[in-house]
This record gives sequence, structure tokens and C-alpha cells, in this order.
Amino acid sequence: MADALRVGIAGLGTVGSSVARLLGEKSAELTRQCGRSLVVTAVSARDRTRDRGVDLSGAAWFENPVEMARKGEIDVFVELIGGDEGAPREAVKTALEAGKHVVTANKALLSKHGVSLAEVAEKKGVLLNYEAAVAGGIPVIKTMREALAGNTVNRVFGIMNGTCNYILTRMESEGISFEACLADAQRLGYAEADPTFDIEGNDTAHKLSILTSLAFGCKISAADIYLEGISNITQADIRAASALGYRIKLLGVAQRTESGIEQRVHPTMVPTASVIAQVHGVTNAVAIETDILGELLLSGPGAGGNATASAVIGDIADIAKSRPGFQHGPVFGRPAKELSPYRKAQMRSHAGGYFIRLTVHDRIGVFAAIAKRMADNDISLESIVQHADGALAKDQKTVVLVTAETTEAAVRKAVDGVTKDGHLTDKAQVIRIERAG
Repeated sequence: MADALRVGIAGLGTVGSSVARLLGEKSAELTRQCGRSLVVTAVSARDRTRDRGVDLSGAAWFENPVEMARKGEIDVFVELIGGDEGAPREAVKTALEAGKHVVTANKALLSKHGVSLAEVAEKKGVLLNYEAAVAGGIPVIKTMREALAGNTVNRVFGIMNGTCNYILTRMESEGISFEACLADAQRLGYAEADPTFDIEGNDTAHKLSILTSLAFGCKISAADIYLEGISNITQADIRAASALGYRIKLLGVAQRTESGIEQRVHPTMVPTASVIAQVHGVTNAVAIETDILGELLLSGPGAGGNATASAVIGDIADIAKSRPGFQHGPVFGRPAKELSPYRKAQMRSHAGGYFIRLTVHDRIGVFAAIAKRMADNDISLESIVQHADGALAKDQKTVVLVTAETTEAAVRKAVDGVTKDGHLTDKAQVIRIERAG
């Protein structure tokens, strides 16, 4: 049997502690599967005295993760600290330069520095694995890097943030407000005390940027993602979507277009009969559309200590199964130096259906004026409904429109026109509609 694989874990929070515990509990099984034992020989965290529910007495302790990466007697550096600068970045780079394999769950780090770190890993002939960085326990990275060889990916999209999906699910099923759902999510530990990163779409954007690079062979470009969160979704939107046969989900979408690669994160209406609409609660789902396979949907736990730890351990096991002298595959599916520059698509030219909700003054001529603004911008309407809303003042009404396929530029121009006409009493709500998935 080969020598033991020596593992160093930097960061002993929920995920790091789970990884250490499961490596101990599953030791015999992992040894049989990998042909060698996996042993935690070093750890790095701030507080030695904290009870983490796992015996770490046999591991060397480092207060500085960079020091562990440089001097620790380890074969694999597992980075579970989080953050895109400072110690996490320096420690990962140091480990790679020292010829150590790296496993990380840090999507923020990869979305900002993934390409440069991949160049170091490939130069040194070591692995940089990151399954846990996207969609928790769902093996989407392995699927895209390995299982889809020969396939051309045309689109990748999905639900990649459990906090947002939990909130939207409860808003629909229980008829409660966004604010009430968010408070419950925080109480249950699904949302942070400061939930901005999740609810405004940044977390999904980081994950999407990594999938985009894998899908299209381009450099990561998280800063070029069109971004909208869910904080402006109301019960009026939820009810209107349901009446029209749709459900609202926060989706991350990346696809090829004639003008470049389109990356967007935003609330989306999907048909209630679609598979993606059936993904509820904190569950994640990622769909991959290819020329050979068609559409593949991967779904499962997207967060939590055990789900993320499972992905981390899978990455460690892959390293344990590799052998000295084996030529490892590129980090992002093709050599980092061959990744093409990211060419951003024209978002205003994005074509599709749109849901538009307008809160207007209840007076003669408003309905006709709205219809005219749509017609002036060559927008064909599948439906336009005007109704009273008990939550509004007596002199206000809601107008809900569903467009046929049109461009975002046309929709925004039409809505701007309605706004300038003085008919609105509140900001217009515009939500894209995804017909398939």
C-alpha cells in the first residue's frame, strides 16, 4: 500500500471541522477506496481551545496558514478559511509553489484569482481541486471537467444559492414577506447576520463565473456579470407569477451569443411545470446544455457542513488516487495559459420574454397609454391584465404584462416611457422569463 496522504486543513469552522471528523470516521472506507490512508497531520485556526467535536491532538498546530503551507509536513493543503485576499490567497499560492496539492471551497478566491493560481498549479504539476466551491455537495465541477469531454456546452444555468431559494420558496408557499422570510433564514442559520452577499446575488455570481470558465474555455470574469438580487421581490410578484403559471427563482445563467458570452444573475420566472421550478428550499440545481448530451440537471444539497465536506473529501480522495509522475488535467478544463479572453455579450440585446408589473394611478387612459408605449417599441404582448390590489390605495391599480420574445433594451425603453408619462406610483418591476429548464 502507498504511503499515507498527509492532509493539512486551514480553517476549522463548520466545514473544516466536518472534514476532519469525517476523515477520521470514514478512515477505513477511504483507505480501501484510495489504496492509501488519508491522515490529518496539520491544522491551522485561530483558537486552539475551542471544542470542535473532533480529536486533533495528533496534528501539528499552526496559527498562520501560510506557515503551514510553507513548512507543514503535508501533501495536500485544504483551504477552508474564505475570502479573496490576504492569508487565504497567500497560503494557497505558497502551497502550490511548494509543490503541494490544494483543495479549496473558496469561490470568492477562485473567481478573482483562479486563473493565476491555476497557472502556478499547472507549472508545478500539482492539483488544484475546488468541487466544494460551487453548489456544495453536487459534483458539477467534476462533471464539467471530466465527464463531458467532447461535448460543446451552449448554456449552463441554475439555482446556486440556498438562502435565496429558501426565501423564495417560503414566500410562495406561506404568503409571507421577503423581510419575514429573511429573518427566519437568519434565525435558522441559512442566512448570515449580514445577508447582502447572498440576497443581492454576489454569491451566485462567483459560482457562475467559475462554471462559465469551465463551460466556454475563457478566463474568469466575475466583474462582468449582470447582477440583480431578490430583495425587491414582493408578494405581488409571487402571486402574479403563480396566476400566470410561473414560479420565481434566482438563477445564474451563462450562454454563448453572437455578441459574446452572456453572464447574468437575476430573479427569473420559470414555468411551474419545469424541472428547475421543482427545486425547493435550500436545495441547489445546475443544468448544463450540450450538443451531444442535451440537457443534464444535477440537483442536491448546496450548502451545510456535511454537504460541503463531502465535496472536499471527494477532492482529497482524487488526489490520493493519483500517482507520482501522473500528468494532471488542467484546472479549468484547458491549460490556464490557453484560456481565451472573456468577451462580454451585449446585455441590452438579450432576447426573451419579460414579466412587467406596474403600479399605476387608477384613471382613464392609463391602460391604453401603456399598451401604446409597448407597441412603439415593437413589443408584442402575450397578456396584459389590470386589477385592483387590496394592499394598494383606492386610487391605484396594478397592471401586469407578459411580453413575447423581445430585447431588454426595448423593454427598458418602454418602461422609461411609461415612467415619464407620469402614470406610475411606484418603481416598475421587470423580471425575465426563462421558457425552458
